[in-house]
Amino acid sequence: MSTDLIVVGGGPAGVMTGLLFARAGCKVTVLEKHANFLRDFRGDTVHPSTMEILDQLGWLGDFLERPHSRLDRAELRLAGRDWLLADLSHLRSPAPFIAMMPQWEFLDFLRDRAAAYPGFRLEMNAAVERFLIEDGRVEGVRLAGRGERRARLVIAADGRSSIVRREAMLPLEVLGAPMDVLWFRIAKHGSGQALRGSVERGRLLVMIDRGDYWQCALVIAKGEAETLKADGIAAIRTAVAGLASELDTAQLTSVDDLKLLSVELDRLTTWSRPGLLAIGDAAHAMSPIGGIGINLAVQDAVAAANILAAALAAGRDVDALLPAIQGRRLLPTRMIQAVQKQAQDRIIARLLEPGPPLREVPWLIQLLDRAPLLRRIPGRVIGLGVRRERVRSPDAYAA
Repeated sequence: MSTDLIVVGGGPAGVMTGLLFARAGCKVTVLEKHANFLRDFRGDTVHPSTMEILDQLGWLGDFLERPHSRLDRAELRLAGRDWLLADLSHLRSPAPFIAMMPQWEFLDFLRDRAAAYPGFRLEMNAAVERFLIEDGRVEGVRLAGRGERRARLVIAADGRSSIVRREAMLPLEVLGAPMDVLWFRIAKHGSGQALRGSVERGRLLVMIDRGDYWQCALVIAKGEAETLKADGIAAIRTAVAGLASELDTAQLTSVDDLKLLSVELDRLTTWSRPGLLAIGDAAHAMSPIGGIGINLAVQDAVAAANILAAALAAGRDVDALLPAIQGRRLLPTRMIQAVQKQAQDRIIARLLEPGPPLREVPWLIQLLDRAPLLRRIPGRVIGLGVRRERVRSPDAYAA
């Protein structure tokens, strides 16, 4: 086969995977179904754990020249006042903050770096219809209207709608989520915080500063979106205005201005089979709590390259090595998902219950606001995660 690796999906996990394997001397093709990376309402938080990877590659300084804003603490407006929940500023890391950067900027950066390696190839408008399976082993993919591609290994990095999930190719454990998210944008004027959150009974609003507009996430109870949309855009304007009165909600003219994200929290119980490995959201769909999903997926990519890239570049059979990626990454996945599930079930689900205006604030939020040292704990979990990876895959082109 002329290609060592096919990566399905050109998101952060997929492009980082392609980059690291090509850097190790593999011939890699990354297949992305869209024509470009310019899509709104995607994960846009690059955490310190990911910037550590860029620093290890020698690229952090160039990365931070891209347009971004910086966030080193998390706060929430609740019951009429702001509460501090997490502090990242004390992290021992090259970048002790979250870089709020549009995902297309991050992907453009990775693509440009990957293009320097002769074995890297990115194909856009390359939608994968199915995997090619022969004698129980995945041997490649079939593209929509573009024939077949074969490789010695296929990595599925195509998100929570992955073919692996759609075709039930690997077993899935569902943990559940009590909420969904309605995304929308509203033009802004003047400066503001990079990230804001506001809660009232039955609603939660997160606002991300995009320079000339706010990218907004209205968190609602699971399954409530259709009822809200049926009530019309005026009802949604009222809900948003109650959470952030400074927003010009008149800009919301139709329910078509809203994009629904159905929140999922689940993970594959087996991440691989002969010829195939799933990573990122394809292996574990994360809640948007903490914005951790992208960064956990990048850690998966680094672990996969550390374990597989040298052997693949040398032409060896890597099927026996595939379970080691799950062995390395399952613990951090389970721990982060456990934290997210507790936050979903014990805090967010209760806040989304209908009832009178909020007067009492959960004790944990009060405790974090009062204790600066304790705020470093969620700051570390959000910023660095659990068992963060270090680049150990070889650089076949090092001087």
